Amino acid sequence: METSHHLLDQSHGLPILSVAIVHPCDDNSLTGACQAAEQELINPILIGPKSRIQTVAKEEGLNIENYEIIDTQHSHDSAEIAVDLCRSGKAQALMKGSLHTDELILAVIHKERGIRTERRLSHIFHFDVPTYHKPLLITDAAVNVEPDLAEKQIILINAIELANAIGIPKPKVAILAAVETVNPKMQSTLDAAALCKMVDRGQVTNAIVDGPLAFDNAISKEAAEIKGIETPVAGDVDILLVPDLESGNMLAKQLTYLANGQCSGIVIGARVPIILTSRADDAYARLASCAIASMYAQYKLMHKNLQSN
Repeated sequence: METSHHLLDQSHGLPILSVAIVHPCDDNSLTGACQAAEQELINPILIGPKSRIQTVAKEEGLNIENYEIIDTQHSHDSAEIAVDLCRSGKAQALMKGSLHTDELILAVIHKERGIRTERRLSHIFHFDVPTYHKPLLITDAAVNVEPDLAEKQIILINAIELANAIGIPKPKVAILAAVETVNPKMQSTLDAAALCKMVDRGQVTNAIVDGPLAFDNAISKEAAEIKGIETPVAGDVDILLVPDLESGNMLAKQLTYLANGQCSGIVIGARVPIILTSRADDAYARLASCAIASMYAQYKLMHKNLQSN
């Protein structure tokens, strides 16, 4: 497996992202923004009650003198102003601070003042797991609760695009279910089969996709062979598409707490990448998430320039 710092190495030398830090009023979110700035990953714009931000900075020994601070009254204002900065182009990404994820997402998808696109928003976890030979992407375990087939198609497309952005040109994707056969009584298996047919028809491209696959068949080539499953995905999967948020969330936390997986990730589908951080995230998770956002933003810019030429 690659070292845990490969994302930071990959993003080294990319243009520094201007990032709207939404309500960084606790030690984790403000420290994370400052650490990413010190690594020359981002140029933070701190949006929140100025006095509270300065108090946290003083308590944590953080020097924020060189960072722009936009004073707000409360988290709702912080989210709206941050989204405005992204809509105007002043900020190239959002980073969640000490406000609820729903509050930030509601500002992002607002019909008039938001930064939504024709794409559905989805979250992709990036995992480095010591017992697996390469990074794993897991989607969606944070935003879409019970996605239907159409929504899963967009979640899949988003994940493939992010994989491309971080240097995986044709990722191998497993559409997960509890079993590896199509069962009319299990909607997840029907969705998996339909997604694979969408790949055959060119409705999803730039990936090798198979499913339904149980988790063991996706991760272990030996497990797949024992069950007589022939697929290039088994044992070499890059992306795990989960049936719903609950199963994805449990899988992500199991990898973190039982397999010592290092976790990072972003939300894509809006005009800019959204860096979601948790109070439980360590320094690597915050930095790696900024690195992913930087690579994704650069990838989107390059493709936009190619399309305009």
